[in-house]
Amino acid sequence: MRSQTAIFNKLVRDFMRDCPPTAPASATCAETVERMVAANASSVIVTDPGNRILGIVTEQDVARRIAFKVSPETPVETVMTRRVLTIPAGEYLYHAIGRMRRYNLRHLPVLDENRAVIGILNLHDALSAASAQMVQQIDLITHEGTLEGLQKVKTAQVELAAELLDDGLPAPEIQALLTHINNDIYRRVTNLCIAGLDTEGWGAPPVEFSVIVMGSGGRGENFIFPDQDNGFIIADYPDEDHNRIDGYFMELASRLVAALDTVGLPLCRGYCMAVNPMWRKTLAQWFRQLDGWGRKRNRIALQLSDIFFDFQPVWGQNRELARALRAHITTMLRQDRAFLRAMYEEISDHNVGLGLFGGFVTEKEDPYYRGQVNLKHHALLPLVEAVRLLSLREGVEQTGTLARMDALHDLGVLDANAREELRSAFVQIANLVLRQQVADFRTGRKVTYFVHPDSLTKRAREHLAEAMKAIDRLRNRVRAELTGNLG
Repeated sequence: MRSQTAIFNKLVRDFMRDCPPTAPASATCAETVERMVAANASSVIVTDPGNRILGIVTEQDVARRIAFKVSPETPVETVMTRRVLTIPAGEYLYHAIGRMRRYNLRHLPVLDENRAVIGILNLHDALSAASAQMVQQIDLITHEGTLEGLQKVKTAQVELAAELLDDGLPAPEIQALLTHINNDIYRRVTNLCIAGLDTEGWGAPPVEFSVIVMGSGGRGENFIFPDQDNGFIIADYPDEDHNRIDGYFMELASRLVAALDTVGLPLCRGYCMAVNPMWRKTLAQWFRQLDGWGRKRNRIALQLSDIFFDFQPVWGQNRELARALRAHITTMLRQDRAFLRAMYEEISDHNVGLGLFGGFVTEKEDPYYRGQVNLKHHALLPLVEAVRLLSLREGVEQTGTLARMDALHDLGVLDANAREELRSAFVQIANLVLRQQVADFRTGRKVTYFVHPDSLTKRAREHLAEAMKAIDRLRNRVRAELTGNLG
């Protein structure tokens, strides 16, 4: 069965048709219509000598503006539609669908990075990739790239998650979709901020750079309303240019995090954002910082590493920056097992939420959540952290927890039974959390990771207990292999 969320990963270039016939602005209406007929096309793109779009003539234009209305010798530029909506070939297909439906367009010219016409998207072709249910959701999450529009996108995410959950879609697929939409918001807000700086006289970015997200965003495991965890990887530049170049990126970071907060991605309380110089560095500076963390192995270095190691790029024209940084991390940790041991010792008290006699460990201090289980701290985090440590030890470069499990199985680190029970544990816990968060949102409660065991069926409680036992077995194994401590 086709995944309902597959549409959100498809690109315009994969669905566009070949470039329709083109005509210069000086061509006559008769010549333009002849080209349309000869190519059996429904439109003609009017271009300049550099193949950049000036206008479009469609079958509707022929019927409404040309046939029996003007002389066949009339220059086509006088009747063409001048304000033509276009879309880049690398844009997500669902953005194109939303735009075409919003403006009642049947054709959308597709441009390359030089804004030259390279194809055309037909609405029928685009819709063939989406289910009817997803088309309705696309309308909700494809507002124009303004902060007000993106705020509506964030709000629509909750109902999208709820509908998919009600339809039985596994929580990890919904998490991947939520992350994809959030990361797309990062991309669009970054573009808005760069354009604003350029308009105000700051110019274009002085060197290439990449925006990265960390934590659950880097793993593709966002739930509802994650906060910001972001940074910049900046291409190396001469030291004498530091004030000028870092001044630009400092201003961009300030605008970016403020805009994301306005849209609905809250500021990180731990200040893990690009406005903090700790998370805004050139590639060489990142290398030095990572090497410094490896040498120090103190509590702060280990906590920062734990945040950072799941990073993924969400914006950037030069993907080599992120690849180089990932390769450096992989090499560093494969050569420094003591650092991994120190990482485990730092999180060794992140235990699963089961007591000695198999009962759930529930909240005791906060009266509002008393009797409830924090599934983030006592289930998800222990699992994510254990899988991350094994993956870093083995040089696995994937960051998603399920993808890491598959890679560890392929390497022979996890046998088929262990992988299956850990995958099942992750899916089950993620489902419980996501369902609770949707319920919290709909009833106006604060969205958290707390679930009351009494709200679960007996079967669900039993499955949750078994999932926690599987996670505990994995943590015991990681402790033994990284520290030699079998107790």
